[in-house]
Amino acid sequence: MTNLETIITVAVIVLGTAITRFLPFLIFRSDKPTPKYMQFLGNYLPPAVFGMLVIYCLKDVLFVFEGTSGLPELISLAATLVLHLSFRKMLLSLIGGTACYMLLLQFVF
Repeated sequence: MTNLETIITVAVIVLGTAITRFLPFLIFRSDKPTPKYMQFLGNYLPPAVFGMLVIYCLKDVLFVFEGTSGLPELISLAATLVLHLSFRKMLLSLIGGTACYMLLLQFVF
């Protein structure tokens, strides 16, 4: 890319980021009540995304009873479930389960 194309690309990225950051504050002002559909999305979207992430992560795992196939995934899934049921913090569950999986892959399996 030329220097001009690089500058245009960076400017478009900066503009897109600024718009996506500031637009919600312009649309949903603090002096008005939050619309019901936004409250609905705020309540149900995070668990739905977490569920889709679990399905996506486990879609290619073969759970067969020979060797260690699927064992790190099951252990990490159990760790994620225990963390979430214990602390009810989605970010902690996500990071803890991921760390468990990576540690199992690097040092155990």
